[in-house]
Amino acid sequence: MLVVLVVAAVVTLFPFLLVAMNAVKSPAEYAARGPLGLPDGLYLDGIANFWERVDFGLKLANSTVIAGSVAVLAVAVSVLTAYALGIGRIRGRLWIVAIFLLANLMPQEALVYPLYYLAKQVGLYDTQLAVIIIFTAIQSAFGTYLLTSVLATFPREIIEAAKIDGASRWQVLWRVVVPISWPTLSVLLVFFFIWTWNEFFIPMIMLVSNDTQTVPVALGVLQGQRLMDATAQSASALLGILPAVVFFLIFQRTLTRGIAVGAIK
Repeated sequence: MLVVLVVAAVVTLFPFLLVAMNAVKSPAEYAARGPLGLPDGLYLDGIANFWERVDFGLKLANSTVIAGSVAVLAVAVSVLTAYALGIGRIRGRLWIVAIFLLANLMPQEALVYPLYYLAKQVGLYDTQLAVIIIFTAIQSAFGTYLLTSVLATFPREIIEAAKIDGASRWQVLWRVVVPISWPTLSVLLVFFFIWTWNEFFIPMIMLVSNDTQTVPVALGVLQGQRLMDATAQSASALLGILPAVVFFLIFQRTLTRGIAVGAIK
């Protein structure tokens, strides 16, 4: 089993290592040795040139603001709606959960024109706020569906004990439900951040100016202009995925703990 896992890890990491290796090659080394040849040293001019060409620092800040805002807001909305559906047991909750699931399954291609038209009408087109609102709704639809099933099995005895002690509905939510459910919420927070970071289609439609674009949009636009050689493309790919990888590694323990707690429950 260990050998199988090692082989699977090598196969999974090979494309990332190949991109990282070609990102630090000079164009001459790439032309002479191909993509599989080892570099003689670290050639960082390609990364530096790409950083300056696309103003990568600004794109990185835009993606961080959008992904971070969506992750926090989507988790908050998911908690509120799932609390009403899972613990509040409102009428018709099964149909409401089915609607949330259906909304999450709709392709973005079917949503992009209405969203574009609405953003134009309210003056939010080409703003980060429009993208944050859109993906908060999309991600919270999945979060509501997931959390509703989790909170539906929440121990009723704990809630009744809190009410006997005089806790209101808001106090039950923030002081009882949220702390106990935090492992699941932390998993959603990590997933929502990474999913939003990697989004390309809707941000490409909604963010057209250079000052508002995210990292995936900037990479797609620049590669579509065919202004980069193979080493510069590798540098752009490395810079595009590295922040998400770093974020995942930082919260890996939180993610693992949340999944393990959910499995034990």
